[in-house]
Amino acid sequence: MRLDKYLKVSRLIKRRTVANEACDGERVSVNGRQVKASYQVKVGDVIEIAFGQRTLKVEVTEINETANKANAPAMYKELVTV
Repeated sequence: MRLDKYLKVSRLIKRRTVANEACDGERVSVNGRQVKASYQVKVGDVIEIAFGQRTLKVEVTEINETANKANAPAMYKELVTV
């Protein structure tokens, strides 16, 4: 699954266009590397997202094409919020 779609489906970012802009603005990194929105997410990847002063770090635990609001948090495990 593409990174921008994963961020949207997992509800880490509300809209896919916003996720795409975050990737283009180099505010998203996977496993310590800046990546494009087209990066293929795999289980075990560690995603870091910079939200202004705050940084969210999560590990991908599962990949689903769709997820409702209740199931979305099961797609990742939050590691560190700074």
